[in-house]
Amino acid sequence: MSGEWLRRWRRGGPAERPGGAPAPGPGPPPPALRYRRPKFVPGGGEEAPRGGRAVRGAAPERPLPWGAGYAEVINAEKSEFNEDQAACCQISVRRREPGLEEDEEWLILCSTQDEVIGQEMEATNQTGGCTALAALYFQGKLYVANAGDSRAILVLKDSIVPMSSEFTPESERQRIQHLAFLFPKLLDGEFTRFEFPRRLKGDDVGHKVLYRDYFMEGWGYKTVEKADLKYPLVHGHGKQARLLGTLAVSRGLGDHQLKVIDTNIEVKPFLSCIPKVNVFDFALHDIKEDDVLIMATDGLWDVLCNDEVAHVARSFLAENRTDPQRFSELAKCLVCRARGKKRGHQWMLDDSHEASYDDISVFVIPLHNREED
Repeated sequence: MSGEWLRRWRRGGPAERPGGAPAPGPGPPPPALRYRRPKFVPGGGEEAPRGGRAVRGAAPERPLPWGAGYAEVINAEKSEFNEDQAACCQISVRRREPGLEEDEEWLILCSTQDEVIGQEMEATNQTGGCTALAALYFQGKLYVANAGDSRAILVLKDSIVPMSSEFTPESERQRIQHLAFLFPKLLDGEFTRFEFPRRLKGDDVGHKVLYRDYFMEGWGYKTVEKADLKYPLVHGHGKQARLLGTLAVSRGLGDHQLKVIDTNIEVKPFLSCIPKVNVFDFALHDIKEDDVLIMATDGLWDVLCNDEVAHVARSFLAENRTDPQRFSELAKCLVCRARGKKRGHQWMLDDSHEASYDDISVFVIPLHNREED
């Protein structure tokens, strides 16, 4: 559904369906899409029981492009469904000949696409948002786009190449603070754009404390004023960092209706939908048989660092060279490693640290045979 078609439907004016066929006037809102898992996951039409947090993988009879592997597990009772969706497909790109009319609609990207998502969710009475991580191989180059807190890394024989970086209120503090500086009304007098090492108290008024503003990489000193006692626009560190005390990410899609609890302050103006794109040129590297791209949601990276994931990948692939399903099995191995094992009422890693309670979705994409497809 294009943005223009949906806008006409909402206004009640004339609308055309793709291809030029007339569309009926405005009617009841279209129903929301039914929840389902990816088609390449067995039983993808419904969710698996959550009690044991069973790991699901791609069906052997539905092989993914390049022989890629995929696995996932649902969270530990946080929500009813696995909220980390996945998709994998081959696309066709054709050259547009000048002078010819195009019946097909052009792909809508970034901010325009986000607007369409907001319109469709409003039309179907849905709320919510998501982050996005996407990889595209085109003409010998790998493009990885990220808007959110998922992550992609290339695990090569002798190195690890980060292909994305997480966008959190902490990592994008200066962008967020600068927006509040330019448009202070967005805070509605309820928040301060300044960041402080700790929450200030009334006794701090008149005293000098450390602070940071949008133009500052490091810390400086300021004399505390009464307005500084308001809740900070960006507060907390690491996984506890929050934007307007609400979101743990600073880029994503959707969330057009999200407001700070008990206020009319909208979160969306601070939530960018523009991804950062990193490019890997295969012509500049000698790709080996076990080199892979690993894409995973934050549930994996919360408990495993890049080095740990790379170590597991290299060891597993080296020990299973003859297994035709080794990339799928590696994806399952990584999910199992992050999920841990249930001990009593807790999920624990092998080293007795707390495991991931979040949804986990992992792709393992081999790079060596990419030219075959």
